[in-house]
Amino acid sequence: MGLPTAPTVPTAPTVTSGPPAPLGPSGPSGPTVPPAPTEARLRRELAAVYRLVAHFRMTDLIFTHISVRVPGPEQHFLINPYGLLFEEITASDLVKIDLAGNPVEPTPHPVNPAGFVIHSAVHAARQDAHCVLHTHTRAGCAVAAQRDGLLPLNQISMEFHDRVGYHDYEGVALNLAEQERLVADLGGHPALILRNHGLLTVGRTPGEAFLRMYYLDKACEIQIAAQASGGPLVLPSRETAELTARQLTGQEHGSDLQDDRAAELAWAALLRLADRIAPDHAN
Repeated sequence: MGLPTAPTVPTAPTVTSGPPAPLGPSGPSGPTVPPAPTEARLRRELAAVYRLVAHFRMTDLIFTHISVRVPGPEQHFLINPYGLLFEEITASDLVKIDLAGNPVEPTPHPVNPAGFVIHSAVHAARQDAHCVLHTHTRAGCAVAAQRDGLLPLNQISMEFHDRVGYHDYEGVALNLAEQERLVADLGGHPALILRNHGLLTVGRTPGEAFLRMYYLDKACEIQIAAQASGGPLVLPSRETAELTARQLTGQEHGSDLQDDRAAELAWAALLRLADRIAPDHAN
């Protein structure tokens, strides 16, 4: 079941690069980008991400979405069928749609309109955003409701120092006019906190988007736990937070050592986990 044809999306200018370099490849949130993945491979990896999100308890029943752009000039992308739990989704279940939200291949499944509005906007605006991941986790929603947003309270949090955008809540994402503002607030960042709503990450691969979300959500969990203690919070200097972000995101940082394989190894381990917990995901 398709959606009505929409105007060109979004109207904001295309962003091909942004402020600080994207997370990875050397940090924990950025796998090395493989050459020209096929649609079949992307389907398997995206299905694996759905199962991993379910495994790590980052789902909201049948709601929220993860999408990936498939090769080709048409800018088609794969998204979850509306109505399936993330723990049920397989590679063949994924629905291929265009930027107007219309299925481009026969499918028995509908697409959630809110998912189309958010994901199509980001895919259209960011050529590097091959994968877009959105969640409504408890910790993510809690931090999204805080005036000061994500604080650099921990090494994990500092990975996102000055590398996350903020988008004010405008109601359920069913209005096409919101797309321009959403992509403007994301800018060139690898992550976006949707105020009073949830979290969003982008990546050059499904693995990169997942690892970013895993650590962004963990940063939110750490913040809520630290605040719940009631004690004074210790914040590092901006200089230290920036250095840590550079160390974790593969940017030049001047330290004596660096780890270029962390993200690649972490994603390979996660794919092995997906094979163990959900061997049918690649079907």
